[in-house]
Amino acid sequence: MGICWSNQIKAESNFLSGTDVGATSSKMVSGDGTELSNSSSKTSSASIPPTPRSEGEILNSSNMKSFQLFDLKAATRNFRPDSVIGEGGFGSVFKGWIDEHSLAASRAGSGIVIAVKRLNQDGWQGHKEWLAEINYLGQLRHPNLVKLIGYCLEDDQRLLVYEFMPKGSMENHLFRRGSFFQPLSWGLRMKIALGAARGLAFLHSDEAKVIYRDFKTSNILLDSNYNAKLSDFGLARDGPTGDKSHVSTRVMGTHGYAAPEYLSTGHLTAKSDVYSFGVVLVEILCGKKAIDKNRPPGEHNLVEWAKPYLTNKRRILRVLDNRLEGQYSLAHAVKAAQLALQCLSTEARSRPSMDEVVTALEQLQDSNTNIQKNHRLNRHGKTNSGPNSEPKSHRRNAQETHKVQAYPRPKLV
Repeated sequence: MGICWSNQIKAESNFLSGTDVGATSSKMVSGDGTELSNSSSKTSSASIPPTPRSEGEILNSSNMKSFQLFDLKAATRNFRPDSVIGEGGFGSVFKGWIDEHSLAASRAGSGIVIAVKRLNQDGWQGHKEWLAEINYLGQLRHPNLVKLIGYCLEDDQRLLVYEFMPKGSMENHLFRRGSFFQPLSWGLRMKIALGAARGLAFLHSDEAKVIYRDFKTSNILLDSNYNAKLSDFGLARDGPTGDKSHVSTRVMGTHGYAAPEYLSTGHLTAKSDVYSFGVVLVEILCGKKAIDKNRPPGEHNLVEWAKPYLTNKRRILRVLDNRLEGQYSLAHAVKAAQLALQCLSTEARSRPSMDEVVTALEQLQDSNTNIQKNHRLNRHGKTNSGPNSEPKSHRRNAQETHKVQAYPRPKLV
């Protein structure tokens, strides 16, 4: 349920479907990784509970506002077609404005910008995932999770109100072509990867204990400064509790990102998310989609194709995104590739934790900052010796404090 998105993105309307803007692009996959359903398919009417549902199902949260439909109509200019900024399997997403303090509707161009997602009653995304989105994002707060401002459940209408993410999704910037989507630099790619990793690490922490289950580039949204925020919690699940090692569940997710042990057994752990992160990191390095049937035979599955190259220092340049030429050191590229391969280990227990991934990316970022600073100093005839030569650390700090409340968990199947 990613919420992107600018009018420039809307202009690229030929891709507003499936895994793109406004869509919940989750797919059910079989044990061998083939798709059992796609973004345009719909579940049977029996699997989508009738609406409206009681607001009592929604967990109480001081973080969220219960909006009136009238207010959201006013905020989006009565859901006018020219307010649409995204469309997909879930429904349509509208751009709107509300007052920063009262959260009441305000005129276009004043107050704060919001993205209002309106459920399509015939859409394949059911009430269960809409409720999960509210119950997780409504309770969890972190700099690298998109902010759910509120919801509306009224007159057969189900809507979600999010902060507006002006740079859209990482997927668009990595894979789209056009004047609005400029290639992401090496530095921005590493910054986004680190932010997304921090978001996952928080979800896996003792405070949250949540398994995301649908980590992919289309669910990584970017603010005006390219800070990454995870969106779409429709498939999220509580992690195992007590002495349990995993959660047993129906296999859901997106083809190309799901961990092999999850596909074969339905056993879900935090290491399942780590595998998905590894897939995304390979996408970031290569600038290619995880699955693309339009590529030559043998290259449809990015991870399978790229793995032999990523393990070899001499061959790695053959698979790195050629739009990044000259922006990185080979040593840094190799370290990033090694981290991706560790995340992609076929043995779940051999994968690092997301905390370890964050530490590795922080070290990589610090090292890159050192090199850039030295280059700047050398250009000005200076050395990097002295007490102030070290860059400020990009480690997690007080500004990245997060909040999570003790709350009853949603009952999901």
